[in-house]
Amino acid sequence: MKVLFIGGTGNISTPCSRELLRRGVELVHLNRGSSIPDFPEGKVRSIHCDVNDEAALTQALEKESFDVVVDWIAFRPEQVLRDIRLFTGKTGQYIYISSASAYRKPPLQPVITESTPLINPYWDYSQLKILCERELFRAWEETGFPATVVRPSHTYGESWIISSFGSRDYTAAARMLEGRKIPVHGDGQSLWVLTHAEDFAVGFAGLVGNPNSLGEAYHITSDELLTWDRIHQLLASALGVEADIIHLPLDFIEQEAPEFGPGLRGDKSYSVIFDNSKIKAAVPDFHPRISYARGIRRSVEYLEAHPEKKIIDTEKDALMDRMISTYLQGFAGA
Repeated sequence: MKVLFIGGTGNISTPCSRELLRRGVELVHLNRGSSIPDFPEGKVRSIHCDVNDEAALTQALEKESFDVVVDWIAFRPEQVLRDIRLFTGKTGQYIYISSASAYRKPPLQPVITESTPLINPYWDYSQLKILCERELFRAWEETGFPATVVRPSHTYGESWIISSFGSRDYTAAARMLEGRKIPVHGDGQSLWVLTHAEDFAVGFAGLVGNPNSLGEAYHITSDELLTWDRIHQLLASALGVEADIIHLPLDFIEQEAPEFGPGLRGDKSYSVIFDNSKIKAAVPDFHPRISYARGIRRSVEYLEAHPEKKIIDTEKDALMDRMISTYLQGFAGA
């Protein structure tokens, strides 16, 4: 197969690139060329272009056709509509990377299937993903545009450190190593699912070029359930320390740090249990094998070997301190 990734060098798409290369796929990346990972499994051909410049994109792809096109970076319906215009008649399958955060919030039942309604009144990121899906399924129903939708949940790779307040930096780990308090939303007991990107890649690769997946949506997640307290405790264990957790009510966080409110109220604050029957039926070799305890140890080991990637978000770190101080002062003054 000849497969085009729009994007392809991110947290999830990089392991997916490696998995497809291992399977002998001819892989092409379309991006700006600002990040070029090493793929020892095989060579990736690159097309460098600003994907938001439709005229330039049309010219760059004029003589190209692909068995499968995957868009990792479309977040708005106009971007999906552009893809439909560009790839109608030029691909046998178009895979859109959506988000499991699009499922109904607050949930009406604990177990989530692909038929769970897509309603998220709290987070514009999820709302836009829902609109993108609607455009694709409309195109599938009206013109036969060969769309498949994939909904990752919280998926992490070798350089991610998971916390209530973001996963793309080393801030939470640094606080733990310094013996400082680490804030966790709510009471820390809601259930969450963390999926290692290498496990996700197996399920994803099984959908690539799969004709039975056209017109369908799939979430691809681990089956492991963890409380948010346990997630932070396992990170601390991987670091060789203990987590000094302080629980902050969601209403308080929204008041003191409104930038984190939508992602918490619109996703992380609810217990989620994903029924993975559909992806397992479509891809029989999808069986998540990397527990979070093992995966976060790998992340810690990777960052120890690459200290230049231990990025600390100083603004977020200071914000955490301010929230904790304000909260404790409120208790003292009560």
